[in-house]
Amino acid sequence: MTLLAEASQLEDVTRFIKENRFALVYVKRQDCGVCHAVLPQLQSLLQTFPEIKLLTVDADRLPAVAGQYSVFTVPAILGFIDGKEQLRKARFVVMADLEATFEQWLAYY
Repeated sequence: MTLLAEASQLEDVTRFIKENRFALVYVKRQDCGVCHAVLPQLQSLLQTFPEIKLLTVDADRLPAVAGQYSVFTVPAILGFIDGKEQLRKARFVVMADLEATFEQWLAYY
């Protein structure tokens, strides 16, 4: 598994979204058990989709990111294509649904 990128400031998130055609931003909190359970599943799924890049954000350390992107619950997965938000999933994430979405992204873009 590749090294997981984590944002240290709001500008990291903005740059990541601009630099990656298919960008996923995973917003979590340290005290969120669901966050810790979903992340490895998401990483595993993304091994099938190397074109889609992942950046994690700790909302406790970077509350500005949660504010900027209107994240009110975690975990939150924000998906961007060419800098535009195309996906928003929060709290309960079904991996099969994400897989279908990613397949559509790669088929149409």
